[in-house]
Amino acid sequence: MNAWQTYYPRPQLRRDSFLSLCDDGWTLNGRPITAPFPPQSPLSGFGAPVGEQLHYEKRFTLPEGFLAAGQRLIMHLGAVDYQAEVSINGVHVVSHEGGYLSFSADVTDELISGENLLAVDVTDRLERDTPHGKQSKKPGGMWYTPVSGIWQSVWLEAVPQVYIRGVKIVPDLTGIDLTVDSDAPACRVQVLLDGAEVACVSFPLTGDTQRVEIPNAHRRLWTPDAPCLYDLVIRAGEDTVRSYFALRTIGICPDAGGVQRVCLNGQPMFLNAVLDQGYFPGGIYLPEEPEEYECDILRMKALGFNMLRKHIKVEPECFYHACDRLGMLVMQDMVSGGPYSWLMDTALPTVGFKRTPHLPKTRLWKTRFEKQARETVAHLHNHPCIVAYTIFNEGWGQFEPERMYHTLRGDDPTRFYDVCSGWFAPKETDVDSLHVYFRNKRLHPGKRPMFLSECGGYARAIPGHLWKPDADYGYGKTDTAAQLTAAIGQMYREMVLPAIPEGLCGVVYTQLSDVEEEINGLYTYDRQVCKVDGEEMRRILKAAEERLK
Repeated sequence: MNAWQTYYPRPQLRRDSFLSLCDDGWTLNGRPITAPFPPQSPLSGFGAPVGEQLHYEKRFTLPEGFLAAGQRLIMHLGAVDYQAEVSINGVHVVSHEGGYLSFSADVTDELISGENLLAVDVTDRLERDTPHGKQSKKPGGMWYTPVSGIWQSVWLEAVPQVYIRGVKIVPDLTGIDLTVDSDAPACRVQVLLDGAEVACVSFPLTGDTQRVEIPNAHRRLWTPDAPCLYDLVIRAGEDTVRSYFALRTIGICPDAGGVQRVCLNGQPMFLNAVLDQGYFPGGIYLPEEPEEYECDILRMKALGFNMLRKHIKVEPECFYHACDRLGMLVMQDMVSGGPYSWLMDTALPTVGFKRTPHLPKTRLWKTRFEKQARETVAHLHNHPCIVAYTIFNEGWGQFEPERMYHTLRGDDPTRFYDVCSGWFAPKETDVDSLHVYFRNKRLHPGKRPMFLSECGGYARAIPGHLWKPDADYGYGKTDTAAQLTAAIGQMYREMVLPAIPEGLCGVVYTQLSDVEEEINGLYTYDRQVCKVDGEEMRRILKAAEERLK
């Protein structure tokens, strides 16, 4: 049994009914494969070339009593890259396009008694006009091994005929605005803190948003140092779901001197962040077990970081749940793709030559990106750890940035937006975003908060822990923990600390771990070696937070 088989994949809308289909009972193009690991990964056990067409099959039998009379059976697929056609017992049940977000189907009417056959047909051409992130047909340097097909949990749940399809939670510092999506006539909402009830309300389900206030005596705000979560139990008709929320706000506000800052719960804070690409040597897009996400978060908190920039990849919900529980802020990137020039969109801008992205963008790319970006915002809305979104990175596929800013901000105005991370900045964005590598330059914040959204990236090779023996990609070479830590400290002293009083609101250091040929991580790719002096790193990052005070 692999660890993903027992993990409940949707912590924001939990039911007691759960049957995982993540095991080694799958076939892909007639060969055995272990789900949910992508076929290119060692943990999948597939061990064969992966083409553009993938045909999965899985036979399953419902446990006795799993589906009661009158109930419906919902099948969920966490993520399938890229176009999926799903059938049960030869009957088509759902189609989906996009490699990073979950989808589902009611399969009750397609069931037969005894053994059932699930088939998932996937097309993954890794085309330019699909959101695909760092995947490449020719991996090397800053481009990585591609993934195809199923790479998140596949699971079943039984629900009543009338059930809760979803909830939307908008928090502030005194309570939440709650919307419950159900055809039931009414619902009862119970709020718990540390197992004790602190609020209970009932209201008719008319589609309107309802206010749930938290009594003053029980109000505890969510922060990275004290990530308080409230449990939420919602009952509607015969259905019961469990969720959670936090009391917290994020936004831009002036400090005592009038300088614009990023504020958590109305208080200015400095964002000490690290770039997190979410790659693992065994599973590529997945760690061997869900708990490894928690380990990564705790590793970064131990070094003094308070935020992860989740770089052009959307994770399984267990990642965001762990950030919610452990108190790690998240800036979520949209998944990139579209036309891209390494020379014009990365190399020349890195050394100071910047102009508007010049490659034409197709209507297909624009349509796909906008649709999947909006779906990402909706998918992650209820997670308190999410405080910001990056829309475009370094001009990769960038188009109509001001319109995209207003579109996504209209969908979710409760986070701040870095519209164009690095360069090619639009007129409208919440932060002025810079990437600075190879040098420590003097920063000059303006009227908006400045955000150093990528920097550092100093390489250090650790023999015995390299994906390739000759891996050497990074932005400056160091040989020891002392040298690497000193380089980061010098960058903070020369570039970061002087700019904080003038309006620098945060820094994203590149990066959490080595990834394939990149060896510029704070940890090795296998997470076995921390490459910096932990005590000194905490001191460096603490100095930045204190400079804000």
